[in-house]
Amino acid sequence: MALKILVMGVTATGKTTLGIELAQALRGRFVDGDDLHTRGNVRKMARGEPLTDRDRAPWLDHVGRTLAERRGTTVIACSALKRAYRDRIRARTGLVSLVHLAGDRDMLEQRLKQRTGHYMPASLLDSQLETLEPPTADERPIVVSADRPPRRLVAEVLDRLRGRRPG
Repeated sequence: MALKILVMGVTATGKTTLGIELAQALRGRFVDGDDLHTRGNVRKMARGEPLTDRDRAPWLDHVGRTLAERRGTTVIACSALKRAYRDRIRARTGLVSLVHLAGDRDMLEQRLKQRTGHYMPASLLDSQLETLEPPTADERPIVVSADRPPRRLVAEVLDRLRGRRPG
């Protein structure tokens, strides 16, 4: 059965790392949602300016189309901070398993300070945390703690995904 998995959360939670390892474990493909941003969005974030909903709309549509068009299991990392963003993605792709990587501000700030070669500055962490609308029960999220080692996170997510499959 092909799965469509959206790994979401604020910056520095480890979405890309978890997404890559989860895709490998499922013999699927990984897509980094950061790579789907427009150049304008990347430049804006690199300047330390938070994106608006208007900025995000074409990006979210691209994320949804990418998930919908891929054959086989696909894991995509995308912040998807608001319910409306996740709904917009689901409108294009249908059923999506949602994995929310959650972490506390201090840990995330430390990770951001240590990260190199990424356009997202640490100054945008607070705006992301303010924007975040954690998924609700009706979204059936798999919520995992970003402070755990990636291998343990993958094992936990796989166990919880298996619990949702019939048979």
